[in-house]
Amino acid sequence: MQTRSRVPLPVAALAVLALLAGCAPEPPAPSPSSSRTASATPTPTPTRTVDPIAGMSLEDRVGQLFMVGTSVDGVTPETLAAVQSQRIGGVFLHGRSSAGVDATSSLVSQFTGANPTTSPALWVATDQEGGDVQVLSGPGFDDIPSAVTQATDGCDTLRASALGWAGSLSKAGVNMNLAPVADIVTSPDTAGENPPIGALDREYGYDEATVAACAGAFAQGMRAAGVLPTFKHFPGLGRVAGNTDVSADVVDTAIGPDSPDVDVYRTLLAEGPAVVMVSTAVYQQIDPAAPAAFSPPVVTGLLRGRLGYDGVVTTDDLSAAAQVQQWAPGDRAVLAIRAGVDLLLVSADPSVFPEMYDAVLKQAENDPSFAALVDASARRIVELKSSFR
Repeated sequence: MQTRSRVPLPVAALAVLALLAGCAPEPPAPSPSSSRTASATPTPTPTRTVDPIAGMSLEDRVGQLFMVGTSVDGVTPETLAAVQSQRIGGVFLHGRSSAGVDATSSLVSQFTGANPTTSPALWVATDQEGGDVQVLSGPGFDDIPSAVTQATDGCDTLRASALGWAGSLSKAGVNMNLAPVADIVTSPDTAGENPPIGALDREYGYDEATVAACAGAFAQGMRAAGVLPTFKHFPGLGRVAGNTDVSADVVDTAIGPDSPDVDVYRTLLAEGPAVVMVSTAVYQQIDPAAPAAFSPPVVTGLLRGRLGYDGVVTTDDLSAAAQVQQWAPGDRAVLAIRAGVDLLLVSADPSVFPEMYDAVLKQAENDPSFAALVDASARRIVELKSSFR
């Protein structure tokens, strides 16, 4: 991921921006009148719950735990084989394409058409944030502005714009977006010192309320068009001095369990279906011993325990990111699942997928407690696929 420096705005331009309505948090809905009497609700008849993974083999359950990358310029054979043979949970469109909606739809159909009819639906995802991070462009796709610019439009406009952007994704066969960014950058004056987010204008703002409002508006627009949003990068990448894609030993020393960077997820996750992406940075104040994606204190303790989130958790890229190269591919996959992650993103280098898949399958075959984690993750994924279409 390349960084770029910010060009200071002229004073006049800054004055205009100051007058623009930002994406301020929406006021809470009024509470119901206390004078209104609730009507009696009949006791529902108990129904038998069917386990959504009951008919799936262990091999297929393990497959659902992977999202594997393919070149956006054409079918990556290893990824197509993973869809056909391991019945993976999703594919990720990797790279940059200006081919447009129709060409992307044709590419996607080769994967969805190869997905066995007995398997859960295939997630097809990409990074369509805007600004420097927009994988798909060309005929049928709008040029999406950066998050910094999106935030100046106000929440209603942003929500409507995101609905249009998601509509284009849906027409192309993409049903999941690894966006929006929910990271808080501390200040516009120091944003350039934060390579993964601030230096690329990926932040919606510099405080919890603004980021929650704007990221929430973007996500609402995505959902309305049938595209599942993904909030990233828990517990926050807005304060680090390194980019985990290209740098190893990236450590955050500022974010703790009570930081606004964490609390923003309380708001966002209450608003509707979404996936949470966990970063691969190390968080000194939460768990200094492991990257967040491999950390039970971060994923199970903080996200699932303290925040009460029981939805699907995915990782940032575990294939080519410099931050995770000191672990063998199979170990990366097993550690993430042990931490409480559900979906393993193998986006940039699909060649490591077979080793990861084999490691998870072998561990599940030999360790009942690990097999239970695999079942829980596969169940969350299949349930979300069934409930959000």
